[in-house]
Amino acid sequence: MTETMRAVEITKPGAPDVLQLTTRPIPEPGHGQVVIKVAYAGVNRPDALQRAGAYAPPLDASDLPGLEASGEIVALGAGVSEWSVGDKVCALLPGGGYAEYVATPAAHCLPVPDGMGLKEAACLPETFFTVWSNVFTRGGLKAGEIFLVHGGSSGIGTTAIQLAHAFGARVFATAGSDDKCAACLDLGAERAINYRDEDFVEILRAAGGANLILDMVGGDYIPCNIKALADDGRLVQIAFLQGPKVELNFAQMMTRRLTLTGSTLRPQSVAAKSAIAQDLREAVWPLLSSGKVAPVMDSEFPLAEAAAAHARMESSGHIGKIVLKVA
Repeated sequence: MTETMRAVEITKPGAPDVLQLTTRPIPEPGHGQVVIKVAYAGVNRPDALQRAGAYAPPLDASDLPGLEASGEIVALGAGVSEWSVGDKVCALLPGGGYAEYVATPAAHCLPVPDGMGLKEAACLPETFFTVWSNVFTRGGLKAGEIFLVHGGSSGIGTTAIQLAHAFGARVFATAGSDDKCAACLDLGAERAINYRDEDFVEILRAAGGANLILDMVGGDYIPCNIKALADDGRLVQIAFLQGPKVELNFAQMMTRRLTLTGSTLRPQSVAAKSAIAQDLREAVWPLLSSGKVAPVMDSEFPLAEAAAAHARMESSGHIGKIVLKVA
């Protein structure tokens, strides 16, 4: 390997055009880490938040954006025995994915599913770690329950619909256009709700209420979500596109025995994320290898056009995942 690599850095907080190509030293693997030669990097909302100055990386993480990637392992740190140089993997990253090489804990790597290319595999870690940990571990979704996911055509949404359907839940989803609603139905949603034309609260109440809601919108959606829940229902919050502050009557949480919870993935410990990776390998990777579940792809951009990829994501016109081609 050479000593330097191409990477995309955040030159200052701001709009997509603050993303610029630069040259950085190739990272060295620490104890328990591997270095991956990146083929593709996934583009996610947290990347845009970091770019805007609203989501600082952990102190021990790279300042470069990028929380998931696929590629080939080219170096092993001390204590790594489960992987070999040359293995093809996809990985959850602490940061640094918008680069030709990235270091990450070996336990956060997963094999590329059978029959899947590196481009598709780069779309898996961030969304599948997030959905599994919040919908199934934290949210406790069970077969037969009514599940509502907002933003059904997003990377998180398309993943949540497929996994919830595969594990036997009744899936409802919201989206902002008829085309996006059609995509949700194709993925296994029983009902897709165009939030511009329909009231999801009325629809869910008519169905008996949602047992679990996964929300990344926040703001005015929070009291609406409470109304849409069935008694003993659970609301899991993973982002706040409309803001985190709202006035809420918490008495209904007690009288209807509701659970309000949430999480973010990036600040969790290496051990916690390793446990999620192991769960995915056992419960979800067979579904990916068999083709029962697959990432939904929207578009691909060269690494040098990361700004255009962010603009595409923030336009909310995409359905599924956006990736950067790095190799």
